[in-house]
Amino acid sequence: MADALTADLPKGAAVRPGAIVLARHGEPDIHRKVMLNAHGYRDYWSRYEQLGIRPGQKPPLALVEQTARAGVIISSVRNRSIESALALAAGREFARNALFVEAPLPPPHWPSFVRMSPKVWGFIARFWWWFFNHHEGQETRREAEARAEQAADMIVEYAGQGHDVVVLAHGFFNFMVGRALRRRGWRLTANQGWKYWSTRRYERR
Repeated sequence: MADALTADLPKGAAVRPGAIVLARHGEPDIHRKVMLNAHGYRDYWSRYEQLGIRPGQKPPLALVEQTARAGVIISSVRNRSIESALALAAGREFARNALFVEAPLPPPHWPSFVRMSPKVWGFIARFWWWFFNHHEGQETRREAEARAEQAADMIVEYAGQGHDVVVLAHGFFNFMVGRALRRRGWRLTANQGWKYWSTRRYERR
């Protein structure tokens, strides 16, 4: 679908690359004020991966404007990203691409009496996955890094045609794609952190 979206973009001409905006999706429609053990967090994350965003949210005006100017809009295939893109695209077509899904978050096998909030479990699971290669048969860090490189190549190609690119995806995987962009000479020019709807803007000068 992304190829169809860029069918009218200039080919072969020397143009200045557009900007790349990596945006995090809106707030998911899930209750987060709970205490869970490791098994409970696995169930929680499984549900989180299936859900969309909480109803009634309004995307930030700056992101709405950035999306309106973009020549290419891409979301991951998770519902929370698709619904975020729908809230921003104003009826325009956008691509849905599995390259941009979040890296897995399997928690370590700690005793069932250890209970923590989803936020704390998420941090610990990411730490174990990143530093200790704890993946439980899911995607490894090395595999996710290779996927981030592929994702970066894709959006760099679109931006190289002179149009801004907005990606509605996920916090940590956006970070991984951003690292891949910097290795390609793209500079982080605006950073809103990690909150829902936050953005990181990259430009090539």
